[in-house]
Amino acid sequence: MFKKFTLGDMFLFAAALLSLIFSEVLYFQGNKYDAIFIGIWVPSILAFGIYLNQIKNKKND
Repeated sequence: MFKKFTLGDMFLFAAALLSLIFSEVLYFQGNKYDAIFIGIWVPSILAFGIYLNQIKNKKND
């Protein structure tokens, strides 16, 4: 499954995962508003990765 991931895909996935973990750490430390702000980044990072993959696939057609 992971053989199809490029270096850029892995970087974006790692960024989304780190953002999620950092958001949870902030939340449990009591910084709820900061945690929510950073937690919103996760779907944005993943959506950007999907957008980049669609552009790449369109160029290959």
